[in-house]
Amino acid sequence: MNVNPTKNEKHFSKDEFLVTKTDLKGRITYANKAFTNIVEMCEDELLNQPHNVIRHPDMPKIIFKLLWNYLQDKKEIHAYVKNLCADGSFYWVMANVTPSFYEGKVIGYHSVRRKPTESSMKIIAPLYQDLLRAEKQGGISASEKIVNELLISKGVEYDEFILSI
Repeated sequence: MNVNPTKNEKHFSKDEFLVTKTDLKGRITYANKAFTNIVEMCEDELLNQPHNVIRHPDMPKIIFKLLWNYLQDKKEIHAYVKNLCADGSFYWVMANVTPSFYEGKVIGYHSVRRKPTESSMKIIAPLYQDLLRAEKQGGISASEKIVNELLISKGVEYDEFILSI
């Protein structure tokens, strides 16, 4: 998907869950109707595409580094993510991403996303802007330093911080 991002934000109901499944390389193997509706792509357009086809350029890379680190350790992760729609608009989610297991082996990943609260977005949106600015100046290590300093100052681990806001 090659679109220019706009400032148009889309919203979905707090009762809706956006669900996708991917293979081990992050290629989409399933997308529910709520997900296809908000991204404005049909399932056929999404299947076998890398999940980052909907990655918004405003997303700090450190968040995806954390996500993949957790998943490769066979742990679930929660993360706030700003995604891109086919028309250039965007939407925010609170994602819960888990490894999918079969006979003890990870065979893919399952993500369920819900609408973030307004109060959490007041924290996350400016934090992500700071992380993105740091990455543009000093690479991913600069944003990782900000995340680590934030967690140390709060005396919490990443998941504890995310789930507390």
